[in-house]
Amino acid sequence: MTISHAGWTDELARARLHFVTGKGGTGKTTLAAALGLALAREGRRVLLIEVEGRQGIAQLFDTEPLPYAEQRIASVPGGGELRALHIDVEAALLEYFEMFYNLGFAGRTLRRMGAIEFATTLAPGLRDVLLTGKIKECVGRTESDGRHTYDAVVVDSPPTGRVVKFLDVTKALTDLAKTGPIRGQADGVVRLLHSGETAVHLATLLEEMPVRETVEAVAELDGADLRPGAVLVNRVRPPRLPARSVTAAADGRVDASRVRTGLASAGLKLPQETLDALVDETVEHAVRVAAEQRAREQLAEADLPTLELPDLTDGVDVAALYDLAEALTDQGVRL
Repeated sequence: MTISHAGWTDELARARLHFVTGKGGTGKTTLAAALGLALAREGRRVLLIEVEGRQGIAQLFDTEPLPYAEQRIASVPGGGELRALHIDVEAALLEYFEMFYNLGFAGRTLRRMGAIEFATTLAPGLRDVLLTGKIKECVGRTESDGRHTYDAVVVDSPPTGRVVKFLDVTKALTDLAKTGPIRGQADGVVRLLHSGETAVHLATLLEEMPVRETVEAVAELDGADLRPGAVLVNRVRPPRLPARSVTAAADGRVDASRVRTGLASAGLKLPQETLDALVDETVEHAVRVAAEQRAREQLAEADLPTLELPDLTDGVDVAALYDLAEALTDQGVRL
């Protein structure tokens, strides 16, 4: 894969299944939603899937909690459509029983007995098998004319510390189930997740811990033969100092008298306390900018396309999601 450090590659444009992961607090759910909106431009139909049971998508779009059903959650300029699905594990297992074993009635009986909860607790990997199996079904589904129901599927995935286990659990299952529908389903999921149709994007902030976890996750994905996609750098704030001034200011070398002279030439005469506060704020800003530059250098080690999303000082609402989607589109995100 040809890699650049900015923009969306042609290889990513050919992917149909996009997982978005990230350390907790990096805004991965927000970025998954924005990516879904960006991919739905030009009349595309995109499905946004949630697998962690938090109803984060419903909160973002200010709607009622999502049922276990695909429903339209947003329209996109140009005739595009974003649908959303909250995968309920019990419902997915009942669907699995009915689809592969014609055990709809028996499955409902098992649910009443609490057997489903028991099974997923006893075999935690089963939960991930059900989730990834449902995701595969959504990606592969076609209409009567042969066209895929969804042009792309975006998944708000588990955090980076768990994402490889989540994506690779079905591969482990193939070693246990030698024949039958479970083996066939597992093989299909493995082929999809390890193919060029799938990309795993990593949300991060320009902070030491999220960046370190991102770089480690890229190495872990590579080791599992899963394809890292793009690094989505969230909450990026513009620097307010010339690059040549950052190092000195970060070391506390700010000439207060020069600042006073500059303010005076602009017609501003400030009391000493205010001037001191401005100098302190300048130093703090420079320290942050220097730390962010080091974070960028560390991210460069991942050798992946990088897209930057602005810091939204007024918080995230539906309008802000469209703004973030536009920022992604401006950086080349497309199908």
